Parts: sequence; C-alpha cells; structure tokens
Amino acid sequence: MYHRLVDQPTSVYDRTPTAFRAELERLANEGYVPVTTTEYATGRIDIPAGAHPVVLTFDDGDATQFALGPDGQPAPGTAIAILLDVAARHPGFRPVASLYVNAAPFGSADGAALRWLRDHGFEIGNHTLEHTNLGLASDQRVQEAIASGQREIQRAVPDYRVSSLALPFGAVPANAPLAQRGASDGVSYDYVCVLMVGAGAAPSPYSAEFDPLSTPRIRSQDATGEEARYGSTVWLDQLAAAPDQRYTSDGVVDRISYPTSAGTPAPQFADRAVGY
Repeated sequence: MYHRLVDQPTSVYDRTPTAFRAELERLANEGYVPVTTTEYATGRIDIPAGAHPVVLTFDDGDATQFALGPDGQPAPGTAIAILLDVAARHPGFRPVASLYVNAAPFGSADGAALRWLRDHGFEIGNHTLEHTNLGLASDQRVQEAIASGQREIQRAVPDYRVSSLALPFGAVPANAPLAQRGASDGVSYDYVCVLMVGAGAAPSPYSAEFDPLSTPRIRSQDATGEEARYGSTVWLDQLAAAPDQRYTSDGVVDRISYPTSAGTPAPQFADRAVGY
C-alpha cells in the first residue's frame, strides 16, 4: 500500500522515490510479479512457476503517484514512471498496479490520466469521491459516497468496469456488505474486493480464509520507525526467511496446487485444487 512519494516524508504513509525504487527492485529480484487487485481477488493469477504474486496499490490519486507530462507519457519521478523503468530492466516484472482515486485524480481535470492508465493495463479503483470515513456514515451516505466515486471514474472512462474499493482510513461501514454492493442516484456497484489499510499479508484468494469484504494490505515502510513491524520491509524479510508462507505459482493457470498443511481450498475452487 502506497500513498505519496516525497523527498521529505512527513508520515509513515510517505515514501521517498529512492526507497520506492529500491523496494520494487527487491520485489523483482526476489521473484515477485505484480498482478492487479481484481486479478488477485478473482484468482486470475497467471504468472510463471516459482514466482510470487504481489499487488501494488496506491491510494488517493496523488500526482506524485502518476501524472502525464507534456509528451503524454508518465512524468519522470512519479511512481508509475519508476515502476515502468524497473519493469523495463526486469522483463518478468509486470508493470501493473491498482490505483484508488478520489475527486480530480492525479490533478487531471480532463480525465486523460485515467484513460492512460486504463489503456496501459492498470486497474482504476474506487476510494470514494471525498475520502469519506464510511465507518461514521449512515447506510444511505455510505452508498452515496461509493457511488459518487464510481461516477467520477466513469465520467473519464465511461465503459470501464470498476471492480474494487479501498476503504478510506480502513473504516468499515456499520453495514459492512454495503462496501461491496449497493446503489445511489442511478449508480450501482458490485465489487470483487474491498481493501483495508495496511497491517499484514493477504491470504491466497483460493483459501477458505479469503474474505473479499476485508482484504488486508501491507503498508510500504522501512524496517525502522513507528509501527515498522507492520511494514513491507519487515514482512518481506519474514517471507524470505520462511518461504513456505508465501504464495508460489505452479505455472499452470487452471490448476491450484497447495500443501495440505496450509488449510482447505474455498469450495468454489475445489474442482481445480490439487493437494500434496
């Protein structure tokens, strides 16, 4: 989970461009391959045998994450430009991510930024129009906030299917299922995944433990400082030290190989699951 890229971070949610690039390089070198939130949540994980899926998510539609330069290409120094550069030097590292936006995303008033992301295989997700704390909202207001965010996206990309939501502040509505499905003012939504604020690794989407209403994320963070134990550096160190804990692809899209000691596959995937 990423937010702003700035040279002088002011919170645990900020990362420097240098640290962001280093983390992507580490992921590439350790065999991780980016997939989108929707690919993850629906089990469409098509990566080589031995690789590990990772979902790169960006909240708030900040211009440090993505902006178009005068040439119509990603502005140098933005997160997406850095991701494309790292992917170019690591051909197996897919340049995809899921970006969760509010009003006027990436400072692009005409929607060109969202259209570029769509056209280049990135996922555009909902973060509500006004970054609404859904945990404090009525059922009606929850649906209004989510539907208005979706409407904003679809103004720029009318035929785009918005498939996932990142909860502002990680705040769950009192009526939790309304984060996934609802309608307001002629706009309906039905999401495959609802993302929490970072704290830990997400389970395999094939596992009975996977909950599309409450999918955890890991905050990008160095190994030192406030709440570092919840951050990406500590988690990547832990997974590197205990590789059996991380998802490793068998390279066969239509088969789910799993160690029987890891638990039980979700019923909808049982016909594709092979235990060992």
